[in-house]
Amino acid sequence: MKKILLTGVNGQVGHALKTKLADYEVLALSREQLDLTKTHDIKRIVRDIKPNIIINPAAYTAVDKAESEPELAFAINATAAQVLAEEAARLDAGLIHFSTDYVYDGTKISAYVETDEVNPVSVYGKSKLAGEAAIRAVGLPHIILRTSWVYGVYGKNFLKTIVRLAAERDSLRIVGDQFGAPTSSESIADAVVQLVSTWQATQENQTGTYHFTNDGETSWHGFSCEIVSQYNALVKEKDWPTLKAKIENISAITTADYPTPAARPANSRLNNAKLKQVFNVQLPTWQQGLQQVMQNFII
Repeated sequence: MKKILLTGVNGQVGHALKTKLADYEVLALSREQLDLTKTHDIKRIVRDIKPNIIINPAAYTAVDKAESEPELAFAINATAAQVLAEEAARLDAGLIHFSTDYVYDGTKISAYVETDEVNPVSVYGKSKLAGEAAIRAVGLPHIILRTSWVYGVYGKNFLKTIVRLAAERDSLRIVGDQFGAPTSSESIADAVVQLVSTWQATQENQTGTYHFTNDGETSWHGFSCEIVSQYNALVKEKDWPTLKAKIENISAITTADYPTPAARPANSRLNNAKLKQVFNVQLPTWQQGLQQVMQNFII
């Protein structure tokens, strides 16, 4: 049985992965147990555990805050990724690492493929790209999964924000000119379990960077409307109150109407064809992914 070291267990992806990897020997560590800003601790813990695979969903994800604390963003997203890769290489172990659509500038018309030119426009994106490059430079068997618009039952995310705001307000104004695929932590965990089960003696042939999102595309505005629609449908079955903000009162605004410290890609769509071909992964649509999360969100 493979021994897996899982970082960021209290995050939305890490929590889902811990549950889905129940058939493996998993040592799941929180930020408090594994401080990714301390390289000495990373080395000591990895050498003590001696995993066969390291799965690293832990990251600095405060996109706007990263603009004012780039050192911390790079320490967690780049330096720690490099140390994890180096320690995995010492053990002849593999590394599954998570990256982001923010490595692109969002100016492409169609969905991005893995070979498209990268050009991050934020500190967060630059730090994640630096982590990717560091892992590749080590040369160990690895899988880098670029994903986007991640949400789930646990942690802070867009789903929870919209439900909270729609419960408090009569109307919402949501950005409608940024496009991508909302991707549930449950869908990510399901796919990673499949990757782990098939990533064995042929690791080197499967090493590389892959895009992973739920299928389909929408805008943040479209995602918000679907969240409200699905939430209200479920609570009606339980005779619970619906959200205060109705879909017809959720208006689309432009990115310029909602300025933020960090620039966001207008196009975050990622082409998943490579992942499907290599690992034979079947991906649910983003609406199906949301339905799965909602069933656990509304209990």
